[in-house]
Amino acid sequence: MSSVVALYDRAVGLVANVIGEAFALLLARVALAGIFWRSYKTKVEEGTWLQINDTQYFLFEDQFSGLPIPTDLAVPMATYAEFLFPILLVLGLATRFSAVALLIMTLVIQIFVFPTSDHFFGWAMVPIALAAVLIARGSGMLSADAIVVKARGQ
Repeated sequence: MSSVVALYDRAVGLVANVIGEAFALLLARVALAGIFWRSYKTKVEEGTWLQINDTQYFLFEDQFSGLPIPTDLAVPMATYAEFLFPILLVLGLATRFSAVALLIMTLVIQIFVFPTSDHFFGWAMVPIALAAVLIARGSGMLSADAIVVKARGQ
């Protein structure tokens, strides 16, 4: 039994260090970014970067009518947030800010668009958990944030 515990301790020691954490946080950043990037891609005309598809205005008006802000404001806000924050997350730049922004967006979707427990435990829990980890731990050493901190001498 003690050999199993020793093997376990050694395995944990290999991954529970700065490098292991850096890769785990990189994966968390990419995973959270991917969720919102895929959603962004459904909102813009194919082959464009920021040209919002007219269908989005209809969807927000018809299916997402519970939002507390007007459709003409909600559609561009959602589209541009789903464009900008995933890019920042992948770069590891302003990671905590980006994670907070996407956490707020997830909560707005959960509360006002799909206020059911099925949706919460089916979809919303994943971005909430990923954002929480990034808010608590930051971006890790494989990030632009780490370069900025090092350049500032901290």
